[in-house]
Amino acid sequence: MGKIVGVLTAMSVEYKQIASILTDTKTEKIGPQEFLIGKLAGKTIVLLQCGIGKVNAATGITNLIIRFKPDVVVSTGVAGGIDACLKVMDVVVSTQTCYHDVSCGDDVDPGQVQGLPRFFDSDKGMVEKAQSLETDIRIVPGLICTGDQFITNRDQLNTIKAAYPDGMAVDMESAAIAHVCHLYAIPFVSFRIISDTPGAEAHFETYLNFWQTMADKSFSVTRLFLESL
Repeated sequence: MGKIVGVLTAMSVEYKQIASILTDTKTEKIGPQEFLIGKLAGKTIVLLQCGIGKVNAATGITNLIIRFKPDVVVSTGVAGGIDACLKVMDVVVSTQTCYHDVSCGDDVDPGQVQGLPRFFDSDKGMVEKAQSLETDIRIVPGLICTGDQFITNRDQLNTIKAAYPDGMAVDMESAAIAHVCHLYAIPFVSFRIISDTPGAEAHFETYLNFWQTMADKSFSVTRLFLESL
């Protein structure tokens, strides 16, 4: 069968971008989730649209791991850029992920779940592969911060940046997937295209414009990355 790569997206528009590049596909429904199994560059890709948010992401990746036993897991799709160096269509590849909306009291650091690391490390080999891709799309390594919030305003952004100065992007799934992969000791990375910059003027219009005009080109780099694994 070759290497098995688990790939999770949150939304249908992201899912369709990945599904369109797979061959010899079949579907398998397990509980509430339907998995698409296909081939890409000699690898088996198990693709799941897990849904938006941490619980959907965690239940989806747990189901995928138990049934398909992937060699590596990739969270992909879009994210909001929260560092001034980022522009729409850049890609952030996670060196680490964390929760920006978790607080378990004074005995642990902000964002940390008791008994677990505050930051979930991504697989260094996959980060290096992402950085070595030959593409005109800029790929930036860094911290991705996850929470059950669609960030839209400057106050929310400033709060996250103050707590996590190294944060490059925000999303609603990556740290939850990393959390489960940490528990199962499966190599993980998040590979996220910047679709918008929360807190900026006309932020939501930028997000909508990304899907209308830039998504196809941006997701070509995701294909390159999956082929490289």
